[in-house]
Amino acid sequence: MTRALFPVLVLVTLALFALSLLTGPAGFGLRESLSALVTGQGEAVTLVMREIRLPRAILAVLVGASLGLSGAALQGYLRNPLAEPGLIGVSGSAALGAVIAMQTGFAASFALALPLSALTGALVAVLLILVLAGPRGGSLTLILAGIAISALAGALTSLALNLSPNPFATAETVFWMMGSLADRSFAHVWLAAPFMILGWAVVLPLGRGLDALTLGEDAAAAMGIGLSRLRLQLVVGVAACVGAATAVAGAIGFVGLVVPHLLRPLVGARPSVLLPASALGGAAMVLLADIAVRLVLPERDLKLGVLMAIIGAPLFLHLIYKTRRAGA
Repeated sequence: MTRALFPVLVLVTLALFALSLLTGPAGFGLRESLSALVTGQGEAVTLVMREIRLPRAILAVLVGASLGLSGAALQGYLRNPLAEPGLIGVSGSAALGAVIAMQTGFAASFALALPLSALTGALVAVLLILVLAGPRGGSLTLILAGIAISALAGALTSLALNLSPNPFATAETVFWMMGSLADRSFAHVWLAAPFMILGWAVVLPLGRGLDALTLGEDAAAAMGIGLSRLRLQLVVGVAACVGAATAVAGAIGFVGLVVPHLLRPLVGARPSVLLPASALGGAAMVLLADIAVRLVLPERDLKLGVLMAIIGAPLFLHLIYKTRRAGA
């Protein structure tokens, strides 16, 4: 099953990536679209394919892979299937950074001011987590530090919205927090990709340590796993992935929570295999959802984060029901 899973996930992701490139309100034909993408023939269709659809599809892959990988890594480290990327407070802090940028007008100063502010908020969250959790704190300390930072970031975000004198900035903030990949450019890709790739490079090698942790922290330590180093790598890697994803796409939930749940039975619940599988599964899920927002109510600009919540919540409830029945 595991051997067949990865080729299937790769093929599904590639097929959805191609479909994402061909989906949109412009109404170009298949041959015309592909020709413009490859050869650059046709000014209008080339602009749409290369400057609008291609960066959007690439960001969907990057964001989905980052969220899926982060969710699987946190669930493996905490040995809790309910853990998700927002647990350590990075996404909330990134959103706070973006909100401050929009409310102060800094977001309007230059094109990348908003995502850079969100990345700054994520960096502050990482530093706070490392200080609060301490060098030798366990998984419980990490959870408590993350909850505290997430609650504080949420409260400050609400305060900024509450005290905002500009209703237009408030509306823009609320829409941004719903999550979307619309109107993104290659500037967003080049900004987010290095952080996400860094996060992947840090998190993916943790598979062996997470496998050992399934036996408990004492057993993992006896097997030579440095728990303090593993936790530091996990926090830095997840923060890079989630912070960059939130910076360019806003708040997109349920990917890191649902995807590992769907794939865990197919990989024998081994974190080392679940990590890359969840990255591919997350990319496929976000691509599919982003295609759906362009087909469902295209004239109303349905937000990606809203659709993910509408789909993800019932799916997660179904998974909980199946788990309860299996344990009965």
